[in-house]
This record gives sequence, C-alpha cells and structure tokens, in this order.
Amino acid sequence: MRLYIRYMSILFKSQMEYRTSFILLSIGQFFVPFLVFVSILLFFQRFPSIGGWSLYEVALCYSIIHIAFSISECFARGFDSFSSLIINGDFDRVLVRPRNSILQVLGSKFEFTRIGRLFQSFIVLVFSLANLTIAWNSTKIITLILMILSGVFIFAGIYMLGATLCFWTIEGLEVINIFTDGGREISQYPLSIYKEWVRKFFTFVIPFGTVNYLPLMFILDKVQGNRTMYMLTPLFGLLFIIPCIVIWNFGVRHYKSTGS
Repeated sequence: MRLYIRYMSILFKSQMEYRTSFILLSIGQFFVPFLVFVSILLFFQRFPSIGGWSLYEVALCYSIIHIAFSISECFARGFDSFSSLIINGDFDRVLVRPRNSILQVLGSKFEFTRIGRLFQSFIVLVFSLANLTIAWNSTKIITLILMILSGVFIFAGIYMLGATLCFWTIEGLEVINIFTDGGREISQYPLSIYKEWVRKFFTFVIPFGTVNYLPLMFILDKVQGNRTMYMLTPLFGLLFIIPCIVIWNFGVRHYKSTGS
C-alpha cells in the first residue's frame, strides 16, 4: 500500500506541473456527464416516469454508477492504457521487479482530472437523496456504500480483462469499451426498462445489476419478501474481481515479450 501511495503521489505532482491544463480537463470532465444528466432531465419533462421509476430514483441510479466509474477511471487507468506497456516492452521491467504486477500496472497511471466527473456525480447524488423519502437505517447506508464499491470493482475488473487480452493482441481492443462505457450508459437507468436478455446479461455475466437495480429496489423499498437477498447483491459485484485476477495471472504466465 505504501508503494501504491508513492506511485499516486509522484503522478499527481507530475500532473500538477501543468496546473491550467489539469483544471481545464477537470472542468471538461464535469460538463460531459452533466450534459448527459440534462438529457435525462429533459426526458422527464415529457414523461412523468420510466418503467415505474421517477426522475429522482433514476437520478440516484445515475449518480451511483457515475461515481463508481469516475473512481475506477482514476485509479484503474493503468489497465485501460496497458497496451502501451506491451508495445514499448515496458512490461518486461514490471516482471523483473520484486513487486506484484497488478500493483505496478495500477500505479503506472492515474487520471486525477476525473475529479470533475466525480464532483458532478456527487451533486446529482445529493440532488436525488434530497428529493427522495427514504427510511434510512444502517443496513441501507452500508448497502449504498457497497453499491459504489461494487461498481468500482466491476469496472476495474473489465479494464483488467481488456489488459489481459493485450498479451495476445498487443493492441488494446475497442470492444472492451462496450462493457465499460456501454455498461455505464445502460446502468444509469434501472435494468427493468430493458429487454430480458439485457437484464440477464448485465446481472449474471457483467453484474452491473448488482450495483444499481437490485440493491436500489431494497433501498427504495420496491421489493417484498426476501429483502436480505437484494441487500447483499453488491457483494456479487465485489466478487467479480476474483475471476478477473485469475485470468490476468493466466495471461501473465503466457506473456511473450515483443522484443522492443
């Protein structure tokens, strides 16, 4: 952990050397998702609800997935840009160092400008919670925190899977963006509005449904019967990182240098 914090400190100082650029990029990261949320607001100006979900409920759904995405983009960016380490032969140096390869790749790049997107998402979170009548208790607060952590782990896991493919493809594959950017766009709405095969895919394969839809039904008291199951669904999102790590280690064992 000390080494990871050291990586973070070095890269933060290097990005702050160009302070104006950092500020402008952060502002840009604020307005990009803000315009997406404006489109949601305009949609609800025309329709009072979508699939039985109100504006503020969708806003809560939106804010959670964007908070998770912002954090993962900041701290797991090393895997998203991993192909450059393969192309330049820099991954060879990672393997000869007496530290875990996952830690080193995570520490190779941070995108602190994502603070703009994170700030915007927190504003929407406060906006939604201020307009929703939720009977808060300790279990609901813990569930909300686990939802965000679950989203971070799922996005990080997808980045890791995309990086693992680079051991065979060298170049990163854009298809991974279907599951990161696409997953974010789909999950900013409750999964109940989509077709059944979409709901199943994003619940049992890429478990974004365990980040938003299922635990939100518990928090918003939209579920009857076994409420505990809905409360615990974010744990399945956290477990998603385990097979991703296993696949990553398999890729590392089969890595062949490009000779760069």
